Amino acid sequence: MAATHALGDLIDLEKYPLHQPVSADYQSSVAVARDQLRTDGCAVVSDLVHPQGVALLNEEILSQKHTTHFSDQVMNPYFHFDHNPEFPDDHPINTFIERSSGFIPGDSWDPEGPMNQIFRAPEMIAFVAECLEAPDLYCYDDPLAGLTSNILDPGQLFTWHFDTNDFAVTVLVQQADKGGLFEYVPAIRNASDEGFERISKVLSGDRHGVTTLDLQPGDMQIFRGRYSLHQVSRVSAASCPRHAAIFAYTESPGVIGRVERTMQLFGRVLPDHLAAEKARVRSDDLVD
Repeated sequence: MAATHALGDLIDLEKYPLHQPVSADYQSSVAVARDQLRTDGCAVVSDLVHPQGVALLNEEILSQKHTTHFSDQVMNPYFHFDHNPEFPDDHPINTFIERSSGFIPGDSWDPEGPMNQIFRAPEMIAFVAECLEAPDLYCYDDPLAGLTSNILDPGQLFTWHFDTNDFAVTVLVQQADKGGLFEYVPAIRNASDEGFERISKVLSGDRHGVTTLDLQPGDMQIFRGRYSLHQVSRVSAASCPRHAAIFAYTESPGVIGRVERTMQLFGRVLPDHLAAEKARVRSDDLVD
């Protein structure tokens, strides 16, 4: 079992005093993140994880990379694979693009390792909740998707898509030498408007409204991906892989992912997923 590290061994508590929520630095960081999220649904907390912490995260990712489920798929932005005759051929629902990347599942991680230590730290959960202006947050209870690492090896990309959850929290751990850039179009759809016309233009190569982030190892990103179309661009064939830690939180306890999406990302489901599917209630009618 991996040695337990103090939170300060992983996170820069001098710059971001997560253990001192009443401090001026803490409140300032929250205010900046809230403003970014209100503006375009994306906040970047630069250098939250310091270089020593990044090294520890990457060491753990490399140790479990053999458990990655890689998939090469051709899908639309909603993770569907089949042509829908109810829509024109050039409609976003019938626009299929390559996705080639992998995920290390949640049951691969050491409960005492650095990935879990950051993910489950009460200080981390409270800080993310403050940034999102959420009264409470809980660790996503999905045994595979709660705590993951997204892996893009040379030549791979995670093409344009929407998330099924309202927000995602990621930390870039290893940057690609070339490519592997996070790109998004903020608030391209909402609960009452699918935004199909705007989405179609982006899928056709229109770069208007596309924001590209120059994320660095240690940066934490809080992103509202249910409403913003986003992708990670192709990693160059001559580049090192791109590694990102994904910390999934929910506003209600006990949430489990959908069977179909879990199979797509991890190649398997567990009894928890099957039980949750029977009891699922949708929060909106958006395509996913």
